[in-house]
Amino acid sequence: MPATLIEQKNTTLTIQFTVEFTGHMLADEQSLQQALNEAGQAAMVPMIKQFDTHGEPIRVNGTKHTVKDYAPQTYETPYGPVQVERHTYQTSKGGRAYVPLENDARMVLNSTPRYSQIVSGKYARFGADSIRDDLLECNGREISRNYAKKLSDFVGTIAGCYETEWEYDLPEFDRPVHAITLGLDGTCMLMHKDGWREAMCGSIAFYDAQGERLHTIYCSATPEYGKEKFKEKFGREIERVQKTFPNVVYLGLADGAKDNWTFLKIYTKRLLLDFYHAREYISKAASAIFGRDHLNKQIWEDNFSHDLKNKQGTASQLIKELQKQRANLDRKNFIERDEEIRQVITYYKNHKNKMSYARHIKENLPIGSGVTEAACKTLIKQRMCISGSRWKNDGASCVLALRTLKLTTGRWQQFWNYVMRHGCTLS
Repeated sequence: MPATLIEQKNTTLTIQFTVEFTGHMLADEQSLQQALNEAGQAAMVPMIKQFDTHGEPIRVNGTKHTVKDYAPQTYETPYGPVQVERHTYQTSKGGRAYVPLENDARMVLNSTPRYSQIVSGKYARFGADSIRDDLLECNGREISRNYAKKLSDFVGTIAGCYETEWEYDLPEFDRPVHAITLGLDGTCMLMHKDGWREAMCGSIAFYDAQGERLHTIYCSATPEYGKEKFKEKFGREIERVQKTFPNVVYLGLADGAKDNWTFLKIYTKRLLLDFYHAREYISKAASAIFGRDHLNKQIWEDNFSHDLKNKQGTASQLIKELQKQRANLDRKNFIERDEEIRQVITYYKNHKNKMSYARHIKENLPIGSGVTEAACKTLIKQRMCISGSRWKNDGASCVLALRTLKLTTGRWQQFWNYVMRHGCTLS
């Protein structure tokens, strides 16, 4: 028997449905899911209808509106589509129609908030085809791939449109915040017309006095020339954090790209080159010096890597050692080996003032940019580089906006709280 609305009393609904056991567990579960969806659809009609008017004139932004028509509209819900009659309003001069029900119920396109949250949350993780399969298998709910993308793109557009206005609260930490690291990096994604381009990713990581990470804020932007959009967005996030935590240690932590330091030094005087990038250059120099002498190569590499990490002044000592080794190179593959050592010397001269690893280890501060590099993979690569994906800028911006909210703990729910308070009209 189909689910039936038995009684509606004030704000209480009574729904009745019947499930028949067949002795086949999987079939019975599927039958129950169908019955629950039917019950949900039956409940959604009066639940949505409560947000409509009784047809009386209303004012919208101070302007009088009267009923234009009263007609049915299909709305998408977590349980299936439902048809609801609702009033549409207009001014005496005509113009854009206004539907109070859709505004007050916070409909997103023609979907309920919860259904929009489910679909866009899934779209943040995988493509439209996978959403369709997932909803059908798990919820018995059909959706077209085009609608899944359209709805999710709209939610992502809302997130991007209001990112300067809707400020997100930080979690309540159970331990004091001792330090905050700022990091940024780029990773490539395939664009529709421009081929592989670099998208930017930023991280703001919070640490306690023992060096345990408490929380991370993620930021991202689609590929752009000059990276100005990303810098503006990331800078805004940093400034909000610094207003809340003005007296903690701020550490800029990144790889050797000059543009990274130009940006980070605006927000902190403490700059640290990622230790593992610095160590790679030691390995590069060791290969140029020792060639196939693997034993001495490994000893030399390990010793300098250990000292760089644990002893102040090692960077300067390494530069002197490399200059000495360069002067004593034999003639075998001299040009190539000499050039490699020269590059390492230049790298260390440029960055030796950002290699105070021993000091930061003693202060229980991180010395690697792993948080940012991991963010590049989880925030961008895992979703934007799915096999066969090629992105236009608008679609990519929507997905990255969704993923940033999902991956920064607490923000996804805060975003939907904002939607429920303010609605989702594009400004």
